[in-house]
Amino acid sequence: MDPNTGPAPTNPTRLNQPAFLLNPPFSLSTEVPNNIWMEELDPAERACDPSRAMAQFTALYRHLAAESLVYLLPTPRSEGLQDLVYTANLGIVLEHLPDPATVVISNFTSAPRRGETEVGVRFFESMGYRTAVPETRFEGEADLKHLHDNVYVGGYGLRSQRETYEWLERTYDMVVVKLAATDPYLYHLDGTVFPITTEQTLVCTAKYEQDELRLLEKHTEVIDVSVDSAYSGLCNSVRLNNTIINSSDVHDLRAGSEDYQKEVQKNRELEDIAANLGFEVVLLNINEYYKSGAMLSCMVMHLNRNSYRFKLL
Repeated sequence: MDPNTGPAPTNPTRLNQPAFLLNPPFSLSTEVPNNIWMEELDPAERACDPSRAMAQFTALYRHLAAESLVYLLPTPRSEGLQDLVYTANLGIVLEHLPDPATVVISNFTSAPRRGETEVGVRFFESMGYRTAVPETRFEGEADLKHLHDNVYVGGYGLRSQRETYEWLERTYDMVVVKLAATDPYLYHLDGTVFPITTEQTLVCTAKYEQDELRLLEKHTEVIDVSVDSAYSGLCNSVRLNNTIINSSDVHDLRAGSEDYQKEVQKNRELEDIAANLGFEVVLLNINEYYKSGAMLSCMVMHLNRNSYRFKLL
């Protein structure tokens, strides 16, 4: 019997290949600054270039779609959903459950994003998923990362609440290692934490208390990331099988400038980590989205984590 035959998957989480959710930037806007990166930009500097944003989005889509199924979240209207393109904040698929068809949809702290909750519920329910929205604040897989089995790591204090993770633990038989976020420039967990394999996690350890790090180390090998590289988006990576995808605008920066040096340092640090673990690195320029205070991982929601099943040499 062909091992690839069997019941057809009823949703993308059950596929035997990676699957992601993206949203084309039809409603992208930076009109309302809702993080410190945006607040520090002059409104003229912050203005979006729609053509450039779409071209950079398409490059990301093409790269992911070469080795995975990429769903596109419909944009129900062009106004009032300025951050819908950042699907990592929309929710999280709970893959540890025996029937992986539950999505916890975000209850946003950021006021301009609250309209996304209804969009997420409608979309996932139309796909046959069960949805739940916590009563307390929660901003999706940008703040909650799956490590392995029923173990997750969650950031709390700035955009998501600790009480949300306690509710998840009670409701869905999961363990959430909780890390207090305190740096407004790293307001989501994905700025400081990136599970790179099921056994190893990149962490900017300087941003967390030792007692919380010790709890995390019980579940994963922690690989330290420098503070400068965290600010430059090293942890905002996405794994696609044996490739780590990260954003870099190094070729748009003036050689020798401070920003250029920091970007080169980040890229080298990521390449060294990846080489030690047997990964390749792909760098894509999405700097139009930096105007929203966003990095690459913000644009990608995992519908499954099958990339983590890929066996490295």
